[in-house]
Amino acid sequence: MASEPHRSHLLEIEDLVMAFGGLTALMNIQLRVAKGTIRAIIGPNGAGKTTLFNLITGVLSPTEGTIRFNGHVISGQKPHKIAALGISRTFQTVELFDNMTVIENVMVGRHLHISTSFFKCGLGLPAIRSQETAIEAHAMALLDFVGLADKANSMADSLPLGERKILEIGRALATDPLLVCLDEPAAGLNETETETAARLIKAIKDKGITVLLVEHDMKVIMNISDQITVLNYGEKIAEGTPEEIRGNPKVIQAYLGDSIAVV
Repeated sequence: MASEPHRSHLLEIEDLVMAFGGLTALMNIQLRVAKGTIRAIIGPNGAGKTTLFNLITGVLSPTEGTIRFNGHVISGQKPHKIAALGISRTFQTVELFDNMTVIENVMVGRHLHISTSFFKCGLGLPAIRSQETAIEAHAMALLDFVGLADKANSMADSLPLGERKILEIGRALATDPLLVCLDEPAAGLNETETETAARLIKAIKDKGITVLLVEHDMKVIMNISDQITVLNYGEKIAEGTPEEIRGNPKVIQAYLGDSIAVV
């Protein structure tokens, strides 16, 4: 297998183990993600993909092992501290504030960059209003980037699934992340919506943001990923470029099957 081109690594995972009682969900995972790349994590249901995301983002603390992000050890840290270092994420099931507008959902994602206290916010001081104006402008620019500017004042619950997933990605970008973790962004989407999501993910990479992607749509994975890591029963069984993964016998047997021939 060809080695990954030399780049500085934004995310480094060493000897990661996650056990739930007698069940080991992840076993001795090693992973290095280069800056400015799209790294896909694939594998059958129950392989440990979302567990890995939960460990990286602080939802879970590992049983063993170390996670480093941009030079900082983040394993076991609280989610808000990890987010402040530059990691954001989306979820398998879209998590939006349905009683808020599209632009308000993105503005909420900007809360890490508010420098004033809650008490001062309640006073409506000029400095606070200035920050709110700047946050709204930033949110509008992000909506333009993801293609939802015309829906800015619509209620989030009025959007179809494809646009809801795009909005969640836009909110994840509102924190100005260095790494964004996308958990099945194309799940449940039709072909047109899937193509839109894939173009957006490539555009995110083009902005210099590193992408960690969990997805079952092999056409998306093969077309946009720089490197692919394959998990099966909590273990890493393969890693490489899309072409290397396409022809890997272990991957075909464990996950891809005959479908890989038509991807």
